[in-house]
Formats: sequence, structure tokens, C-alpha cells
Amino acid sequence: MTRLTLFPGSARSRRALPIPLIAVAAASALAQGGPLRTQAFDRDPGWDGHYNRSARTDSRTVKQDFGWSPTRHAGGVGGEIGGLVTPAAEPARYALPINYLTFEDGLVASGRIAVGTPGKEGDGGCNTLIGFFNSDTAKEWRTPNSVFFRVNGRGDVFHAHVEYCSSKWRAGGDVIKRRVPKGEPAPFMEFPTHGTTHRWSLRYDPKGGAGRGEITLTVDQEQISIRLEPGHRRDGIQVNRFGILNVMKSVDGGGSIWLDDLSVNGIPWDFERDPGWEGRGNRTTFKTSHIRPRFDFGYSNTRHAGGMASGEVGGLFYRGDCRYPNSVAAYGDRLQPLDMRSPLHASGRVVLRRGVTDSTVLLGFYNARDSLRVHDSQSTGFPESFLGMAIEGPSSEGFFFYPCYHTRPGNQGYGSGLDRPRIYPDGVSHSWSMDYDPAGMGGQGLIRVVFDGKAYSMPLLPGHKDGAVQFDRFGFVTTWVDGNGQEVYLDDLQYTGKPAM
Repeated sequence: MTRLTLFPGSARSRRALPIPLIAVAAASALAQGGPLRTQAFDRDPGWDGHYNRSARTDSRTVKQDFGWSPTRHAGGVGGEIGGLVTPAAEPARYALPINYLTFEDGLVASGRIAVGTPGKEGDGGCNTLIGFFNSDTAKEWRTPNSVFFRVNGRGDVFHAHVEYCSSKWRAGGDVIKRRVPKGEPAPFMEFPTHGTTHRWSLRYDPKGGAGRGEITLTVDQEQISIRLEPGHRRDGIQVNRFGILNVMKSVDGGGSIWLDDLSVNGIPWDFERDPGWEGRGNRTTFKTSHIRPRFDFGYSNTRHAGGMASGEVGGLFYRGDCRYPNSVAAYGDRLQPLDMRSPLHASGRVVLRRGVTDSTVLLGFYNARDSLRVHDSQSTGFPESFLGMAIEGPSSEGFFFYPCYHTRPGNQGYGSGLDRPRIYPDGVSHSWSMDYDPAGMGGQGLIRVVFDGKAYSMPLLPGHKDGAVQFDRFGFVTTWVDGNGQEVYLDDLQYTGKPAM
């Protein structure tokens, strides 16, 4: 499964040091240092924007056309379900309502599948989910409360993935691989599309995997089994649908799949006639602006973050791409230059309304020139001359809210470990604060965070406190490595700084 972590652990990372809440509060009062700016966003603050409202005015047409069909592409006697399924931010499904089931129950489904439509060129590029999910939480990918067989089409072949996601957005999975001699890397197994049918089964056994729970995907004679990751079973799931669901991320090319002779938890479905399953968004054509990487963030006359009144900053973020000038973006308050020799403080309210795997949002102090610099490679993720917070994964852990920084090339650090504060893409508002103390850790420098009362502390690595680095903005800035999107808002902010002259 694709990992969400943008900045993998290395010699440059260091585990955070927990500190008592009372110590954080005392340190915060000292660390604020200079004057504080306050923003309630009851009107447009007129912050400095750089590609934050994408210059792209185009949209893409999304077509969804799947459900029951009198065709026989999957090789059944007559009738089947399926059709054209397109990855997009907007959910689309065709599914059988079922009684609520959890990780304590068994789940099993099987049947025939055909990928692509015979004689239809370019129809083998689907990326589609088949399995158990919750209709109330199916809003992004990875999809919470789910156990899936994911069909990843590659033209004349497709790859067969098994994946799940707990109620806390913590995911796991794998892909069926070729059998190779021990010790050799195993490439993905390729199953033919266009006119070829396959037998498949998806099974969750709550007693398997040494009691952790085990999911097995079988396609023809090939098989992969995965155990639930530690702690994921305690998160639990609640599924109430079985069927077809699109991958909910930035719009991408669609493709057709066809299913027949299904068995769902022991109940057979031959589809000789329309079964009357539930369809939502499955027969429609519309325009979408959720196109990677179309940035759409800044001032908004909304109240998602739970501020005192209407008005906030945020919106739709994608990871940036420093190889192209218009693929990095920022939106921030213009400040007189600050540096790392003085304390820095920021606090406010934050909400994560939507989060897709392989996505990151950065907020904090940055430099209007250095942080938006164009490079010829994506050798690092954090922009230079940045100190603040990141919202990201890895996918096996959902989303964290943690401190990070990048002073000069090669000098960067970020919080690690499972004790980092967690944030969920559930629309719930949270309070947070961040304090940078240049005298912390014996002068090495320390960043302290409090998130909904949970304290977390991270020292800078030796030599990374650079007094020559300057910050002249506070707000949002994108990463330097591209990826998927989040929807985030901030309100009721306080932060160190004087307005630029």
C-alpha cells in the first residue's frame, strides 16, 4: 500500500520529547517573545497570495455510468452490474444495503469480474473499489470503515489490491504479487483485461492473523493475505453497504468493470433482472474543479473552524511541486522579518474537513522568496526557511498534527512517533498552539505544541538553528513534493510578528 509519509525517518529525524502541560503553558508565555498579531477574520485580511487561487479556470468532465446492465461481459448467464467508473473527489456508488457489521464479524464476497469492455480501446484504465463500506463515511480515499478489493487498471492488464481502513482513518493493504524465488523482489501480478473473466473472492476472518483479524483476496489462483495492523482492530469499523465505489481523490481517467454471479455473506446474486440496489451519483455527468494540483485557498466567509464569528482562512490544498513555478502556492500575512534567534508563537483553531491519502498541509512561518523557490528536483518535501506545523500521515496512522522545520538545504526536522497529536478529517474544530524556544534543549532550540490539551515537544537537531534564516510571512505554504489534497481551515489566530512596513 502506498505510504502517506512525505518525509521518511532518517538520521535527521528525532523522536519528540513529551513534556507536562503546565510546563508547556509556562514556556508558551515566555516563548511568545515579540508582539502578537491577532486575526479573527471578520473581514478579508488582504494577505499575500501566491497561486493560492489557481490560475487554472478549466474544469474536467466526470462521467459515471455504472449499475445494473443486461449485458454479459463478466460471463454470467444474463445481466450483471458494472459499467464506467471514474475516480473523482465526488463520491459515486452502486451498492447493496446490509446490516451493520464490524471487525468482530466475518465478511465474505465472491464472484466473476471482467475489467474493460471488449472492443473498446482505452477502457482498461480503471481504479475502482469493490467491497464493504459505510455509506455515511465514504467521502475520501483511503475510505474509513471499509474492506476492499481495489482494481487498478493498466490498459491491457490490472493489478489486484486488498485494502482496508478503520474508523480512525488508519489503513493497511497489499497487492497480489508474482511468485519469485526467495529473496528476489516480487513484481505486481498482472491480470488480463478486455474479454477475459476472472474468479475472485474477498474474505475477512476475525479469528485469523493470530487473532488480529485477517483479510484474504483471491483472483483466479493467486492470493494475498494481510493482518490488521496493531491497534486498528480496536479502532473498529462499521460497514453497511457492499458494492462498487469510485476512488475519491483528484479526478482521473475512468474505466469499466463488470461483476456477475456474486455471493455476499452467503447470499447469491445472478443479476438476471435489475436487483434494485442503491445508486448514488452512479449515472451522471458533471464538471469538477477538483483537479490536481488546482489550489483554492485563502480568505473564506465561512465558519468551519469554529471561530467566534463568520470568516476564516483555508480551503482546498494539494501538495506542491517545486519543479514548476505555478505548482507551489502560499497565502500569508506580510510581516517584518523574524529569525530563529527569537521566540515564535502561534495559536488558533483548526479543522480538517477532508483528507486524502498522500496529502500534506503546512502552516506556520515562511519566507516569501526562499519557501517558493523553484528547484529542478523534488529532493526534499519541506520548503526552505519554514517553521511550523504539518497535517499528514502515514496512511497506516491516518493524520497527525505535528511540528516541522527546514532552515537551509539539508537542515530539516519533523516530529515522529505515535504520540504526536492526531487530527481526523471529520469536520471537528480543534484548539492548538505552537511555541519555538531558541534557548530550549540547552540552546539547541525546541518546538512545543499543544493540541486540544495534548502536549508534544520536538528539539531541533544540532546545528539547525540558523540565525540567518528569515521569516516574513505567517500562513499556509505548500510542500515541494506533489501529491493529493486536503480541505483545511484556520480561525481566531494569534502569532508573533509586526506588520510589514
